[in-house]
Amino acid sequence: MTLWIAVVAVALVSIGFKAAGPVLLGDRTLPPRLAGVIALLAPALLAGLVLTDVTGPAWSGVDWTLCAGLAAIAVTYALRVPVLAAILCGVVVTAALRFLV
Repeated sequence: MTLWIAVVAVALVSIGFKAAGPVLLGDRTLPPRLAGVIALLAPALLAGLVLTDVTGPAWSGVDWTLCAGLAAIAVTYALRVPVLAAILCGVVVTAALRFLV
């Protein structure tokens, strides 16, 4: 039962945070500098989550095949390959390395 109370509490806090922005700002627009910072928060958070998931605690759980797959995604995406094809390339590289090692 306490798990569901925690889930509901986290959901309510999340809804509160999401509602706070429009309530506090009203019809005013954000300054361009602040809008730029907010626009960069999501990619930075995603990169941090991916890094901590790949490396594990204190870099002890580094999976080098996964790192190679992420590098393959980055390279193919930089070469302007569509996102889905870049992800598929990363999956293939990771699976091939895990098969060979």
